[in-house]
Amino acid sequence: MKLLITTRSDKTVTDWEELTHPILKNYAEKVGADFLVLNEEYDAKDATGGIGNGVYQFRIFEHYKLHDKYDRILSLDNDIMIHPNCPNIFDCVPYDQIGTIYEDVGSRKQWRQNCMIDAQNQFGFIGWQDGYINTGVFLTSKCHKDIFQKINGKYFVDWGTDDVHIGYLINKYGYKVKRLPYQWNHMTMFSEPWNQSADRFQSNIIHYAGNGVFEKNSVSDKLEQAKKDFEVLYGKPA
Repeated sequence: MKLLITTRSDKTVTDWEELTHPILKNYAEKVGADFLVLNEEYDAKDATGGIGNGVYQFRIFEHYKLHDKYDRILSLDNDIMIHPNCPNIFDCVPYDQIGTIYEDVGSRKQWRQNCMIDAQNQFGFIGWQDGYINTGVFLTSKCHKDIFQKINGKYFVDWGTDDVHIGYLINKYGYKVKRLPYQWNHMTMFSEPWNQSADRFQSNIIHYAGNGVFEKNSVSDKLEQAKKDFEVLYGKPA
């Protein structure tokens, strides 16, 4: 079984690369996977160079080709922190299922449901009412490669971009999903009161998506938050 872990990154986020890529590479080595950075060279482009240009989220569509070589591919966002004791996610998700958390819950439920409606207004109604994925931590197998294609020759470019686009295709094709607990992709939404203000340090992966600030009174932005969390999990850098 040939495994790959990818992350989307480039020269605009070198601070994140310096902080998180050693951790991502170490995890890849731990689980026996290759590691690949999807940078500007992988920006999605139409044949005419139109919609898709420079939208870094669409670099994940390179997985369509990569699945010709790799049996399973895990996409990890650049702005995550992996717990030192994080289990092997490839062992936690069956080969024939897609591994992801759902974020149409709690305070985000209605907003994410609106995105599903927007996608169906554009691409056709398929009865998609729940199950909004997040590709920040997203595991697929070779049998799922066709979710990494355009829909009717187009990308979904409204709010949610690749999450909505890929989520639509998962539901259109009827693929099974292994719904992972939030501990596999712990964003700030999962530390809100509706989720009992869950402790991010008890999770496998912390994801600083969006604002990404867990401690609003002590840090100014999500990079500072991630650096502070790094010290908790790994100690101060040498």
